[in-house]
Parts: sequence; C-alpha cells; structure tokens
Amino acid sequence: AVRILQDDVACDIIKIGTLVRKRDTFIKRRGRLLGPKGSTLKALELLTNCYIMVQGNTVSALGPFSGLKEVRKVVLDTMKNIHPIYNIKTLMIKRELSKDPELRTQSWDRFLPKFKRKNLKKRKEPKKKNTKKEYTPFPPPQPESQIDKELASGEYFLKERQKKRKRMEEIKAKQADALKKRQEERNKAFIPPKEKPVVKSKKASTEKKIDIEAIKEKVKNAKKKKLGALHVEEVKLKMAADEKKKKKK
Repeated sequence: AVRILQDDVACDIIKIGTLVRKRDTFIKRRGRLLGPKGSTLKALELLTNCYIMVQGNTVSALGPFSGLKEVRKVVLDTMKNIHPIYNIKTLMIKRELSKDPELRTQSWDRFLPKFKRKNLKKRKEPKKKNTKKEYTPFPPPQPESQIDKELASGEYFLKERQKKRKRMEEIKAKQADALKKRQEERNKAFIPPKEKPVVKSKKASTEKKIDIEAIKEKVKNAKKKKLGALHVEEVKLKMAADEKKKKKK
C-alpha cells in the first residue's frame, strides 16, 4: 500500500465477478489466470513489472501505468475465454522488439502472432427447412367423412351381407395381385440370359500374294550359313587371296 504513494507507481482493481454468468465457468477461467502453481501469474508479473493479486471477484494490480494496461487486457481476455498464454507470447515478442533501436519507430504488426478463435463454429443449417405457406383468410376444406364416401360410391344403401361380400371380393382381388407379382419374381430366375452374338473373324485378304520362291531361297541360304561362320563364296575368295600372297613371296 505504501508503494502507491510513489510517483511512477499506480494501482488498478479489475472486477471480474460479473463478466461470466455461470459460477463453474468463472472459477475455471479464474484458475486459468493463475496457472499451474501460479506459473502464469508469475510470468505476467515479470513481463509487466506489476504486482498482481487474484482474490474473490477482483484482480488488483500495482505497478507502472503501461504494465497495468497490459494486465487489464490479459485479465479481460481470459474472462472472455481467450487463454492468457497467447497474450503472454505477444508480450514476450514486444519486449524483445523494444530492445532493438531501429524497430522502435516501426509498426510491430508483422512480428506479432495472430491467433484465431477456433471454438466459435457457424450454426449448421437444418436439413429440413420449414417454408411458411401463403396466408389465406379462408379455412381449408373439411375432409370427407366415411359416410360421405359411402354415399358417393353407393355403398351406404347396400345391406350388411352385400357390404361383407364386397369387402371379401376386394381382399381376394388384392391377394390375387400379390400372388401374381410373387410368381413373376420367382419366374425371373428361370429366364435364361440373352447370349451375345458371335462375331465372325474376318477372312484373310487374298489380295496380297505371297512370293513362295523368295521364301525358298531365303531358307536355302539360311541352311548353308553356319552360326558365326562366313558365307561359302566369301571363304573361297579369301582362300584365293591367301594363295596369291604365298606365290608372291
């Protein structure tokens, strides 16, 4: 309390009790501000150079004015379901950037991280959309009663026996139709499938005549040749050339 009397020290009391409706949610978010074993609160104190006290429905802070602004922002964001670790990362980046004399006069938006809120989802559109019908002052026509239907068909004037006989005939007709359909379904299994038409292979064209004599000559030459050996005529020429050389010598 004595520190408040100093010139460079100010205090701020942030009321957080009315920011969240449910009590359980409020306790969870307040605990998130403290962190495991008070680590989050300690990190915030080191970055802002402020003393922070979380008690009941209030958060009291003591320190320089610039640090109090950051503390208030972090506390209000935490109560709005934004985790304090995101703001702590931003403060750490700002602290490092402030050390560089060249970047002090420039905008720091390009260096600061931009966190998106992932828990907000768009409302899913319903599969069945109810379309409102056009308003008409006249009421809808009343549905026909059973007696009205019988009067229209003339069944009302029939006797009880005749009515029963008619009902039985209708039931039998329905049964006959159902039996007929069932029989058709069973008979489908005995119907043979349609065979594909056989495609006849095209006859070899007789236009191209084969030269039999040329093939015979090729076969004869192939028989005379031995694998890797010279032709008979070439061998004779070589032998004659060798004999000439010997005679000259």
